[in-house]
Amino acid sequence: MNPKLAGPLDGFLSELTQTGGRAANTVATYRQTLVSLGTFLDAQGLTDWNGLDAEQLRHWLASRSREGIQARTLARDLSAIRSFYRHLLRRKAATHNPATLVRPPKGARRLPVTLDVDRMSEALGHPAQTPDRVLDQAILELLYSSALRLSELVALDEVDLDLDSGLVRVLGKGSRERIVPVGSRALDALRAWRSVRSGWAAPDESALFVTQRGTRIAHRTVQARLSRFGIREGVGVHLHPHLFRHSCASHLLESSGDLRGLQEFLGHQHLATTQIYTHLDFQHLAAVYDRAHPRARRRNHPAPKGGR
Repeated sequence: MNPKLAGPLDGFLSELTQTGGRAANTVATYRQTLVSLGTFLDAQGLTDWNGLDAEQLRHWLASRSREGIQARTLARDLSAIRSFYRHLLRRKAATHNPATLVRPPKGARRLPVTLDVDRMSEALGHPAQTPDRVLDQAILELLYSSALRLSELVALDEVDLDLDSGLVRVLGKGSRERIVPVGSRALDALRAWRSVRSGWAAPDESALFVTQRGTRIAHRTVQARLSRFGIREGVGVHLHPHLFRHSCASHLLESSGDLRGLQEFLGHQHLATTQIYTHLDFQHLAAVYDRAHPRARRRNHPAPKGGR
């Protein structure tokens, strides 16, 4: 690297090590990022950090992305560059900070995992033969029927559930209240649970779901029960509360196509949050297309004889 670039960089790294309180690994990561950027400047014929502009910085980030560097790493790189230029500005070694004009790249949004309708029916199809299993079944059915978050399920009180009307009152994020329907299978499971609950709950306990100690069930207890249930019944996938919420949302959208209605049902404040389920829906459609359309089949999986 050109000495005119290396000098200010060495000063910055020394400051981080001596007075910045940064861990050695952090300093090493900053060094790697800034040396790479300095090499890029060299290749551009620049001998001064002040010569870097926002467009050139975007070009460098794009080249790193093409090399397979993940978005999270690129965002970390950009943070290191911002810090470095703040150091240069304090020492009058630069007149601008190009990194403030560049937005960090967005990583690929991970789609939530879901169970298809058949696998969900299989998971919920095990008979509840003991009081302990009655509790599991009520939790599982309600999570899937009404797409509740774990925090919403645990916070439910007895008065929030109306078995006659098939509705449950839910307090969601931001203390936003919503009323959501409860399916017939879930209502049956909840009626069975209420019979068990009457013998478990402490006299002054208002919670809908309680443990055998008589107190409101905890978040971690629900998570552990679902995980154990999946292992015990051989479901073949790790069961967790959001799996049921995601599966319910995906199945409703596949059937209805009503994104606005799904937004209200899930308690999302913004439609953009709900739109992730359109990707799941398209993913389902693509899988069906690949299986069914004769022109979509791979060449090593020929269509059956007699097909067109």
